[in-house]
Amino acid sequence: MALRNAVLAALLEGEASGYDLAKGFDASVANFWMATPQQLYKELDRMAAEGLIQTRVVQQERRPNKRLHAITPAGRAALHEFIDAPAKPTAIRDEMMVKVQAMTDADAPAVRAAVAEHLEWSRAKLARYERLRTRLLAGRSEPAYLEEAERVGPYLTLLRGISFEQENQRWAEFALTVIDRRIAAGV
Repeated sequence: MALRNAVLAALLEGEASGYDLAKGFDASVANFWMATPQQLYKELDRMAAEGLIQTRVVQQERRPNKRLHAITPAGRAALHEFIDAPAKPTAIRDEMMVKVQAMTDADAPAVRAAVAEHLEWSRAKLARYERLRTRLLAGRSEPAYLEEAERVGPYLTLLRGISFEQENQRWAEFALTVIDRRIAAGV
């Protein structure tokens, strides 16, 4: 999937600056798509050149001028074309899993540290996702939100991110137990 599709999907929420999109990515689509701010700004320039988004400059007095981006009809058409195309299966590329796969008993302490760090990141992510869920629901029950919301896609992807991080934590806790036993046994 191209970054442009994730940007177009994010712009469905409304006009946004590159900075707002980068923050929004961290709070909304980070559960399924990662991009650096540099990648994002480059992609915004390409998308504007292709007519998928329109950009306007907002003059600011005490700050640098802000560029706001909005999806165009051509951008909506491109997004719908992407949606209509078959989805490819996800390929997992996880550096930590390579470390775990290659772990010897001599490497166990270093791998344990990597898994423990991964667990802490996952806990922090899950806490952010839960705060976002609370904000999205805005005091409504989940069934009420799903019935009333204009777009349910952001909530559904958030739920996927929540379950992904819950599974990451379950696995990491199990892996730490196994590694700790091996270290304690001096295997």
